[in-house]
Amino acid sequence: MSKKIIVTGGAGFIGSAIIKHLNDERHEVFVIDNLSFGSRDFIDIDDNHFFNIDILERDQLMSIFTEIEPDWVLHLAAIHFIPYCNQHPFEAANINIQGTINVFDVCKKLQNLERLFFASTAAVYPISDHSVDENHELRPLDIYGLSKLTGERLAREFHLETGVSTVVCRFFNAFGPNETNPHLIPEIQEQINAGKRTIQLGNLEPKRDFIHTYDMARAVISLLKSDINYDVFNLGRGIEYSVREIVEAFERELGENISIDQDPSRMRKTDRMHLLANVNKLKNAIGWEPEWNIDQGVKTLIKK
Repeated sequence: MSKKIIVTGGAGFIGSAIIKHLNDERHEVFVIDNLSFGSRDFIDIDDNHFFNIDILERDQLMSIFTEIEPDWVLHLAAIHFIPYCNQHPFEAANINIQGTINVFDVCKKLQNLERLFFASTAAVYPISDHSVDENHELRPLDIYGLSKLTGERLAREFHLETGVSTVVCRFFNAFGPNETNPHLIPEIQEQINAGKRTIQLGNLEPKRDFIHTYDMARAVISLLKSDINYDVFNLGRGIEYSVREIVEAFERELGENISIDQDPSRMRKTDRMHLLANVNKLKNAIGWEPEWNIDQGVKTLIKK
């Protein structure tokens, strides 16, 4: 059955992937995005379904939400590039916490809301040399993780107060088309597509759980369509990749060798060595399995 859906941050990297799947299922999608990190070109929706506003503009949110009366709300809007958050802590906290309070407060006024989805992050977890499940200790290392953990608490309170079905999803390292932040894979992608075969990178030792946005979108939509009342899920691929292994995937797709020059200006002073999701809970809850491996994902990023 078709749903009316509002997606905050829908013109962003992950939002645009989710909206493509929602469009394929013929839902009526409305997007709220101030385009500070996203792009109007990323999403195929009518202009009268797109609102270029900031989630700090509570009165405008109230007007839009109450006029549309959505069945589902997906709250993705946030500042999430960790170096930017660390450099602009007040801005990050204001958007990620006060903006989330605004969205949830407006949702409390809705008559027909069936489900609220909140995008959290693996940054709520402390450093660990092993995979982390949803019951792992929560101890953010930076302002981004702290702001998102606060959002999780707000989502829990929203559910307890309203009874509305609420899903919290901790995203691990997404990759795919439309990335707008200089994370590892888009940094490699940009240099490779510019014709470079000796690329500049920062820290080489960390390993991350990279998951393609196609698989993320499938999981999110399955969670939305489930009968979950309230729960928290990790969303990763459950496989850890080193920087070198990512570069090797680009080499395989190109059929060429790539050299790495380590650039001190790109190196983070502190960086966790591992970040790996245990996704058994998600798989058991919705029967989801990731379909795209690193090579398949990288293939979508290379211009040949």
